[in-house]
Amino acid sequence: MSLRQRHDLGQTERVPELPEVTALAAYLRERAVGRHVERVEVSAISVLKTYDPPVTALARAEVTDATRHGKFLDVIFDSGLHLVVHLARAGWLQYREGFAGSTPLKPGKGPIALRVRLDDGSGFDLTEAGTQKKLAAYLVADPALVPGVAKLGPDALGAPLEVFAERLRSRRGQVKGVLTDQAVLAGIGNAYSDEILHRAKLSPFAITDRISAEAMAQLYEATRTVLTDAVERSVGQQAATLKSEKRSGLAVHARTGLPCPVCGDTIREVSFADSSLQYCPTCQTGGKPLADRRLSRLVR
Repeated sequence: MSLRQRHDLGQTERVPELPEVTALAAYLRERAVGRHVERVEVSAISVLKTYDPPVTALARAEVTDATRHGKFLDVIFDSGLHLVVHLARAGWLQYREGFAGSTPLKPGKGPIALRVRLDDGSGFDLTEAGTQKKLAAYLVADPALVPGVAKLGPDALGAPLEVFAERLRSRRGQVKGVLTDQAVLAGIGNAYSDEILHRAKLSPFAITDRISAEAMAQLYEATRTVLTDAVERSVGQQAATLKSEKRSGLAVHARTGLPCPVCGDTIREVSFADSSLQYCPTCQTGGKPLADRRLSRLVR
């Protein structure tokens, strides 16, 4: 596979992370709050991870708020119920101002997994592309009942420096992997961890308990800067434009073979079984390329 082909492949992977989920919640607050649910339709039964209460319990419920927990989207209703959604790798939320006709969804047909129709004719679909069905929706009285939410660490954008440093050092390992561990810090995924490490001028394979106090402070500031900037660019965007907005702000992630916007060096990639990371050798590893195999001796 050529560098350009790798770049194009990377562009197709747009996993929603803290900034995008923040923007989706803001959009739902603007558009759906105050509307009542007409009905909920489930096309892919695998999307529902809870069965009590049933989705029919949302009929006539009013949408009162929308928020997030890490990378989980939480739609809140006046009945006290929460529709908590994890979009996973290929899931998305598509808001529609109107649906063509009132015919219910057909089970197993197309990418739409779940549809929420509202009383003004609008609503939203939860969709998932590809064959790996990991999109998950939970209808619960308390978000803490969702296993993934219950295990979340402090929010990556809300944790003070002392908590941020303590959490990272508490899990010894390569900083790239620890940053994306939702039990350590909530909200950072593959794309923004690449961006954060590039801004902090830190190797993705630096070991967390060996990071100096000065480098940890730089990593903390990079995390806040990258995520805050992404949130500011994302909030206000419609759901349909969020993916392209995310792509436009990336400096290294999914840019293998392209020049680093800071120093001009070529962005490199390390591939794993089901993911990859991108970095700049000049900015992050003293000019030394990292070996592109999982069990290599790694530059730190």
